[in-house]
Amino acid sequence: MSLSRRQVTSAAVASIPLAFAATGTAQAGGRHHHPRTLYIAGDSTAAQKYSDAAPETGWGMALPFFLRRDLLVANHAVNGRSSKSFVDEGRLDVVLGAIRPGDFLLIQFAHNDEKDEDPTRYTEPWTTYQEYLRMYVDGARARGARPVLATPVERRRFDAVGNAVPSHKEYPAAMRALARQEGVALLDVQALSLALWQRLGVDGTKAYFNWTATEQDNTHFNPPGAIAVARLVARELLRGRVLAHRDVRRMDEEIPESWISWPEPATA
Repeated sequence: MSLSRRQVTSAAVASIPLAFAATGTAQAGGRHHHPRTLYIAGDSTAAQKYSDAAPETGWGMALPFFLRRDLLVANHAVNGRSSKSFVDEGRLDVVLGAIRPGDFLLIQFAHNDEKDEDPTRYTEPWTTYQEYLRMYVDGARARGARPVLATPVERRRFDAVGNAVPSHKEYPAAMRALARQEGVALLDVQALSLALWQRLGVDGTKAYFNWTATEQDNTHFNPPGAIAVARLVARELLRGRVLAHRDVRRMDEEIPESWISWPEPATA
């Protein structure tokens, strides 16, 4: 469904308080400068989920648990979007209209870029995918914010002998190459999540994906899966020196599933 720019803006603005609420807000009467914010541009694997989708959980919902309270998260990831459709719908414009110097823009796309049957979303890894990603990188830098590329988290796929199988074709390699060319920090979530699924195995991974009595979803996460991927993201932000040790917390602590909540969907 195509949205008008006004609808996109309204939807994004409406979502921000929910994203911020997970991290806590800066105390009134405190600092005069704005708190740093980490913006997420991505797809359904990262997106905020609502009560009608529970227990499906985007990893962006769990990321605030690993960041200090004065580092906010604005999760603009949306189900079904590719690097192209996110731009074409005006969603990148919304993010760039809000982002400020010192903020971060974390960019994770590929799941829907891969859908070559859908011209509204499809990008080719070594041409249009990289071209769209550059829009995010250049837009963030032009506003004094730091872009961060994150290779797409892996799906739950195993071969006949139990090896975790990559599913994203050339997209992670294309993003890695772009990160090198542009000097952008890279979070290799694809490689790390594939290694995690390999360690957990065919049966163990079921406890991390959105497997329910009525659904066997090998793409989206439940609370444990979202928490596990968010932990990978936070560790990569620290390893890549995007964030400092003072910016993160609970890196090795157990995060209770009960901390995840699904708000009611916004009404028109």
